[in-house]
Amino acid sequence: MPPIQDHPLRYQLANELHARPFPSLACPGQAVFLAIKQPREAAKRDRSLDRAHLIALLDRFGAQHPQPDATHYFGQIGKYFLKWEQHTEFVTYTAFTDQIGERPFHSAAWDVFPDDWLAQAPGMRITSAHIRIASEPDDESEVDAALAEWFVPESLAVSRVLDDTAIIAGDFRIDSAGHMRFAVFTPVETDDRRIGRIVQRICEIETYKTVSMLGLPRARDISRRMGEMDEELSALVTDMTGDLSKPDETLGQLLSIAAELEKLQTESAFRFGATGAYEALVNQRVSVLREERFHGRQTFGEFMMRRFDPAMRTIKATERRLLSMTERAIRAGDLLRTRVDVDRSAQNQALLESMDRRADLQLRLQRTVEGLSVVAISYYALNLVVYLLAPLSEAAGISRTTLSAAAVLPVIGGVWLMVRSIRRSMEK
Repeated sequence: MPPIQDHPLRYQLANELHARPFPSLACPGQAVFLAIKQPREAAKRDRSLDRAHLIALLDRFGAQHPQPDATHYFGQIGKYFLKWEQHTEFVTYTAFTDQIGERPFHSAAWDVFPDDWLAQAPGMRITSAHIRIASEPDDESEVDAALAEWFVPESLAVSRVLDDTAIIAGDFRIDSAGHMRFAVFTPVETDDRRIGRIVQRICEIETYKTVSMLGLPRARDISRRMGEMDEELSALVTDMTGDLSKPDETLGQLLSIAAELEKLQTESAFRFGATGAYEALVNQRVSVLREERFHGRQTFGEFMMRRFDPAMRTIKATERRLLSMTERAIRAGDLLRTRVDVDRSAQNQALLESMDRRADLQLRLQRTVEGLSVVAISYYALNLVVYLLAPLSEAAGISRTTLSAAAVLPVIGGVWLMVRSIRRSMEK
């Protein structure tokens, strides 16, 4: 093939598909799993702290460091194999060993994570799990006996998975040591890679289930506040159907409620969105296990349907209710603004009509004044005309009285024409 320039991200994107391989686990064995979340949202999370914490653990065992920009690590530390993964909101540590121990779920398996190292974690534990991998006995009653001893029967979920290549069990309860317990029973013919995939799926189900449940407390807090605001909003909308004495004050209250709802929606958008994404991952991880019922017990899928799905529906209902209330508050504000605008338009129309009436009265008064002005000006103009024409009238033998009488109408007419001309020029 002739030389061609590669896209700078070609190899990075191709390698991303193989960045998180499944572990290969032998039976018998056990795995301890730990997920740590920093006490902040993903956008503000300092990923360098997670990497530094991992390196601190590797240095204790003299293990090799990962690449500077790596988001996953798999290597041997002491008698364990460690798998580290960095996710959007949390990091996970999974340690595998083929030493199963005499006592099931003994705390000695957790020695891989020293106490002082755990105390320095840049976050808090959101979940941890202890997974025991054992051979499936020929007599299934032995499995029942082990499950009755290790788990709480009321919440126990058991199923055959992946075409009867393993039996998985767990009660999703925190034991006295502070961990979830899961058991995996495999026939001798189940290969190590499949066991590793099953253990990985169990860890993912537990992690994504826990992280998705983080939205439930927030949904409950928002629901309580929405209940209070719903009463306020309903009262304001009811008042809008009558005569409002203070519409501006009511509009301010509506806008305040709408602003608070928008704030709640903004603050919860990431958490609720993440919850939906993690819920989809939980359901997908359960479905790929291809569960079959074991001795009439509930499967992992049924457990999620009964215990997990109601919490997810609560979160979704809260999210829908928050969106609906926000839209209601905005619509109520728009309606009130429309009503206020209509009322103000009516007031402005009445004001204009009043101004028209006052202008008409002023015009009438002005015309009356103009008439009086014509009379007054004509009086003074007539005197001036008489004074000017008096010498001529005496020579002509016309008396002063006759001259005044003869000049009245022409003077008044001239004054009227002059005032009229001035008014028209001003109106133009």
